[in-house]
Amino acid sequence: MMSTEPTWQKSSFSGGGDSSQCVEIAELGGKILIRESDDPAGITTTTPANLAAFIAGVKAGEFDHFTS
Repeated sequence: MMSTEPTWQKSSFSGGGDSSQCVEIAELGGKILIRESDDPAGITTTTPANLAAFIAGVKAGEFDHFTS
């Protein structure tokens, strides 16, 4: 069985280059993988639908109480 390595994409807000303070995202086998560039082994996996719901919640301010 062949193993496919994910192609990681950095956030456009990370400043590019080799910055170690950014979020990276990849798609593999219908799942979304998310990691911090300074901890590449710590990968969180979710579905496209769950990620879309999370992003919608962030945009709607549902998590604003965490930053106060």
